[in-house]
Amino acid sequence: MESNLSRRSFLKIGGASVATVATAGVAGSMLSETAAAAAPHAMGRTATEAVLPKAKGQRVVVVGGGWSGLSVAKYVKKEAPELDVVLIEKNNSFMSCPMSNLWLAGLVDLEFLSHSYLDAAKNNNYLFFNATVVDVDRTKRQVYTDQGYVKYDYLVLSPGIDYNYEAIGVSDPADQFRLRTQYPAGFMPGSEHLSIKRKLEEFEGGTFLLTVPAGNYRCLPGPYERACLMAHYFKKNKIKGEVLLLDANANITIKAEGFQAAFDDLYKGVLRRVASAEIKGVDLAAKTVKTEFDTYNFTDAAIYPRVRGSRLLETLGLVAKNTQMEANIDVLKYHVKGDERVFVAGDSRPMPFSKSGNTSNSEGRFLGKLIAAKSRGKDLPWESPRTICYSMVNGDPEEAIKVDAFYKYDPAKGFSFDRAKVDNTRTKDLGIAAKDWAKGMYRDMFS
Repeated sequence: MESNLSRRSFLKIGGASVATVATAGVAGSMLSETAAAAAPHAMGRTATEAVLPKAKGQRVVVVGGGWSGLSVAKYVKKEAPELDVVLIEKNNSFMSCPMSNLWLAGLVDLEFLSHSYLDAAKNNNYLFFNATVVDVDRTKRQVYTDQGYVKYDYLVLSPGIDYNYEAIGVSDPADQFRLRTQYPAGFMPGSEHLSIKRKLEEFEGGTFLLTVPAGNYRCLPGPYERACLMAHYFKKNKIKGEVLLLDANANITIKAEGFQAAFDDLYKGVLRRVASAEIKGVDLAAKTVKTEFDTYNFTDAAIYPRVRGSRLLETLGLVAKNTQMEANIDVLKYHVKGDERVFVAGDSRPMPFSKSGNTSNSEGRFLGKLIAAKSRGKDLPWESPRTICYSMVNGDPEEAIKVDAFYKYDPAKGFSFDRAKVDNTRTKDLGIAAKDWAKGMYRDMFS
């Protein structure tokens, strides 16, 4: 059925209007040439060039191997085979955040989520460089890593998100570290997911706390899907306790009817959602969280704070003055303001699109075409990314709900949803389609 998603709800979810983005300034600054010469190892820079094959054409460097970076790397090379493409990623293997809730509940295995960067690079004819980026010199067009610098003609930064624990009242660095490691949010793939999986399997009863942040966070339906599948796990394994979902938002942020139906029909007495419960503080010793009006006890937890753009952008002086510390870019062309050779894509860009896998993949396809065109002295008009998202709300039988949406842009009003459709009726067919969608996406990025 047609969605009733309005422009107002879209901007509320996104947390920032295009007007804010358009007038944003730059916070921070890059290391100057003089300072770099005086302190050659400042910011982790090294004078050694990375050990990579010599570029045979213009080189496009993509930083970040998530859904966005993988898609950009593939489609730049596909659209312009003459370009030399290097994907730089600090992890040596890929684990998907989309579909990870199904793995937590035992509906897919770990192999379903895990993929090889080496295979992606080989199959799509680009270079994979397993390194950590520490700085960028936009004058020399060099990306500095812990394994030497890489020269570029075009640079795409797709570093993802960081967590903002200060926004939930946790400002002490030691407490932030404890919170992140003891009660990980589980929206950065890898160890966080492994830890939550262990927590769930070892949980013997009580209250398992989950949270939904305010603002435009990674995977809008993700926390609600996780709550459903954890509640399913509780029921299946006869665990005495409840999944407590503290939601900073008054209303379920997306697919509200479908999630609410699942809460009411499938998980009464097992799953409890508290609306407008934005966290104001966490007492790790007492295992309590405080909201504006109440204090809640928990036995174990996965606490998801507000998100912000990757701190790498702040290091590079590319952050806009918006509430989520995202990139200062042209919102229709993706390039950094004042530098048409550096682009920012994925979850660190400031447009209020969904921070989700399909959005990043479709956005990456457009950027691939855009950069290919620029390398040939041409330009392209903006194309909307597409958000297709399935949410598994029942584990047995496997039933899902779905949203499918595009976006439109008005210079006076900013971005809003376009052609948005939501299917809130959970079905087995959508459950099958969810896995088929993921398989198709993995094939697209890695084959």
